[in-house]
Amino acid sequence: MLDPSLLEKLKARLGPLHARQRLGIEADRETRVFGQGLNFFHPENWYALPSIIKIALMASGLYWRGRRNAERVELRRNRVVSPLLPKNFDGFTILHLSDLHVELSERALRCAVELLAGHSYDICVLTGDFRAATAGPFAPTLAGLENLCTQLHAPIYGVLGNHDTVMMVPGMEEMGIRVLLNEHEIIERGGERIHLAGVDDAHYFRVDNIEKTAAALPEGEYSILLSHTPEIYRQAAHAGFDLMLSGHTHGGQICLPGSVPITLDSVLPRRMGAGAWHYNQLAGYTSVGTGSCIVPVRFNCAPEITLHRLERKIS
Repeated sequence: MLDPSLLEKLKARLGPLHARQRLGIEADRETRVFGQGLNFFHPENWYALPSIIKIALMASGLYWRGRRNAERVELRRNRVVSPLLPKNFDGFTILHLSDLHVELSERALRCAVELLAGHSYDICVLTGDFRAATAGPFAPTLAGLENLCTQLHAPIYGVLGNHDTVMMVPGMEEMGIRVLLNEHEIIERGGERIHLAGVDDAHYFRVDNIEKTAAALPEGEYSILLSHTPEIYRQAAHAGFDLMLSGHTHGGQICLPGSVPITLDSVLPRRMGAGAWHYNQLAGYTSVGTGSCIVPVRFNCAPEITLHRLERKIS
């Protein structure tokens, strides 16, 4: 049963109608294995799958290797060059973490914090899937996330993923994470500005509203979209966004040699499943994630945190 005080906070944050609709969608869908969402099968909701995968890996002798792989987070860098970027934002750096799955990835998160020592950035963005499970209690998620946030520099922005409940939003915002629910913020520097927007989960709950998100963006000004999933790349491009930062795919998490994913659990071209990509005028980056999903193992797909450096291109 939802805590009445939490419900009142949600109503105040979202408005009574939006809060009721969002909670209703979660109640209807959050544990379904088949149907809903952009794809038909949702393995993260199949309660027996973690045991099946673990038993198979234990039998093959690969389980503990996969566990060690999942704890070795790598720091990656990505340059984003655009003539639309205001000159005062040349060199603006974004720290990007995704798919933390906090309860399942404690050692990976500790490794990520250690990697950040000595590195500077202007803002931090979190592109969803904070929770390990897709339903049930979320207090452990908030506790782990709060501990991580003490190691990050403000400002911090985030969007929800398909593992996350909107009931986490008040707690997240109390710890300093500005959650963008089909909303946008203006970031100013030296009298110039860029726009940072974020959509609610577009993969499973389908509560994204990119039209509402983009409606207030002035044409010709540099804009960044945060989306848990990159699957809405077409909508983002045609809405006029310049950069989209996402996660969700885990890069496959369990990949064949050569980092070939067995599945991306997504409806999109495989070239967009990990790392930098372009679609029309939209630059994109899909993080393979900092944490792990279903089982805390990785093969041929190291977890990551990413520093995106924005650079102004002189025409």
